[in-house]
Amino acid sequence: MTDFTKRSQSGRQPAIHREFHAQLSTLDARLKRVRLFLCDVDGVLTDGTVLVGEGFEAKSFNIQDGLGLALLRRAGLKVGWISNRTSSATTVRAAELKVDFLHQDKTSKVVAIEAILKQAGAGWDEVCYVGDDLVDLGALKRAGVAVVVANGVAEAKAVAHLVTTAAGGWGAVREVAEMILKAQGRWDELLAAFTD
Repeated sequence: MTDFTKRSQSGRQPAIHREFHAQLSTLDARLKRVRLFLCDVDGVLTDGTVLVGEGFEAKSFNIQDGLGLALLRRAGLKVGWISNRTSSATTVRAAELKVDFLHQDKTSKVVAIEAILKQAGAGWDEVCYVGDDLVDLGALKRAGVAVVVANGVAEAKAVAHLVTTAAGGWGAVREVAEMILKAQGRWDELLAAFTD
């Protein structure tokens, strides 16, 4: 047993231990309510690199993130991508993964998400939003579960309920997808489809 989990002489857990468990319990409750998984694209689903040439654009998407999104959809959650930058590479990848909502323009992300919420019949408290930068702050402040990738900016991390261990484009979305599915008791059932 580490010092962190040791009980004091009085038999009570140290305050830091109680606070940690309270935070985990609150996060778990938030994850259980999620019906809509939304995220930024560049810097979250990719590492932020965009290769541009004359008439050419390419991005690198993480394949494990893709399966994580597919598993969320299989479990009945809706998935959406919100980007301030129009990209043919994003459009192609979203179509491959059958993403439910794709928003690509300079509109405020909050306005874009509110339109999606109307379509999905969901509220902000049922949204898990994953971002990485200043343009995500409005969505992060409103989402029921606000997540920032490990390499996100400090201002975004300051308002997040959770910061991933993985960086954007390197499995951060998969990490969050698994947390949601495990909190909602769906993980074992989905895993069985691959092991049976």
